[in-house]
Amino acid sequence: MTFPSIFLPETHAAMMARLDTLAPSTPRLWGSMTPAQMLAHVNVSYEYTFGERTDTPPWIMRMMLKIFMRSLLVGEKPYAKNSRTAPSMVMKDAKDFAVEMKRLKNYMQRIYDEGESAWDGRKQVTLGVLTSKEWSNLYWKHLDHHLRQFGV
Repeated sequence: MTFPSIFLPETHAAMMARLDTLAPSTPRLWGSMTPAQMLAHVNVSYEYTFGERTDTPPWIMRMMLKIFMRSLLVGEKPYAKNSRTAPSMVMKDAKDFAVEMKRLKNYMQRIYDEGESAWDGRKQVTLGVLTSKEWSNLYWKHLDHHLRQFGV
């Protein structure tokens, strides 16, 4: 399966529009997160990308993730329902929906504004250097997975 590029205007607009249909009370179809927790969860990957978080796994764990999880995370296969997540991305506390939504849209806009060429060959904290296509897959698949979790 080929995923849409997050660097294309139509894909960016479509994802923003899908986010706009999510509400704090939107019921989940699987999993345990609220919509606000899901948004905060998705934001964690952007926090790592932009250096706002530095609590990375030990080097041996990063190497294992790179070897065994890279193709799953950036490849052409969608994420399965109820997939396990990294401990640093688990959300247990209540989150502010509006705050998390604004943060996510700002991160998405920042990547879109920087453009595809700025993301080609950029290093991801656990997976190493990624192509712009791999970055696009990583972000599109993750957000799409969680929007589908809420029927959006």
